[in-house]
Amino acid sequence: MRIHLQNPIDDPLFHFSQTMWDAAAGPETHHAVSIGSTAADLAAAMEEAEALVCDAGIVKAHFPCSAPHLKLLFVTNAGLDRLAPYDWLPPGVALMNNRGTHAVKAGEFGIMAVLMLANRIPAMITHQRAGEWRKLWGSALAGRRITIVGLGTLGGAVAEHAHRFGMHVTGIRTAAKPHPHCERVLATADLDTVLPDTECLLLACPLTNATRGLMDRRRLARLPNGAGIVNIGRGELVDQDALCDLLDNGHLSGAVLDVFTPEPIPDGHRLWTTPNLVISPHTSADDPATYNPRSLEIFLDNVRAHNAGERLPNLFDTRRGY
Repeated sequence: MRIHLQNPIDDPLFHFSQTMWDAAAGPETHHAVSIGSTAADLAAAMEEAEALVCDAGIVKAHFPCSAPHLKLLFVTNAGLDRLAPYDWLPPGVALMNNRGTHAVKAGEFGIMAVLMLANRIPAMITHQRAGEWRKLWGSALAGRRITIVGLGTLGGAVAEHAHRFGMHVTGIRTAAKPHPHCERVLATADLDTVLPDTECLLLACPLTNATRGLMDRRRLARLPNGAGIVNIGRGELVDQDALCDLLDNGHLSGAVLDVFTPEPIPDGHRLWTTPNLVISPHTSADDPATYNPRSLEIFLDNVRAHNAGERLPNLFDTRRGY
């Protein structure tokens, strides 16, 4: 198969190299592989490429384009919501996301954020900035109640860590199918019923028409006094102004946010000065040391499935949005 790897725009930490490809492919030397960094590289490669590996920024900038032989498009992002609507996708081309690459890093970041909330770290940072010596007491995670919205790669990894810490884990997803690390799993339609008993709410679901604005002002207000929130999904899942209001008035004890609307956060935005809020600039799930090698492993698993006539493990459903 003719495969082209296109490096991201202005993000050298995540560039592909021949060494990376050789390590991932191992004995699979029968593929013809090219690696490019410029628009000219991409245009030339796409005249012959049967498979393209690139990030969403490349797709956004260059598709639709001439790609007469393309069969597989592997996008090295898990969430592809920024590429909707998908009318740019050439007919007959299988679109894949990078589900699976982010599990280890996102799981560790997520449980770190939960530990920060339990130990009042967001409030301590607020006091530090103000030069105030104010003692705050945290608590252990065992016995605390966490609700995780989204039990895919990201949320499932956090659920596993939370379970090991002895937390009472409730999972929320489209259908109430059991999860090995959750005491119970409810459908998204039942989210309102669990919010009043949720001490920590963690959002890790994809952004779709069904989840956009999921945590609106009404739902945020249903969380109990002193609850905390973590968002490693998408900024558009949450009403940011309502969240800031509830942090300002003390109803919520803290928040750790990795995603925002818009990104980057503009100068002077209230998020920068909202108390008890920790900002991570959309870095929770990516580890430059392992991201591309793991991405190529996942891509090659999909190539093998394609060649065997099997369903692609990472096939993206454009109707469902994940």
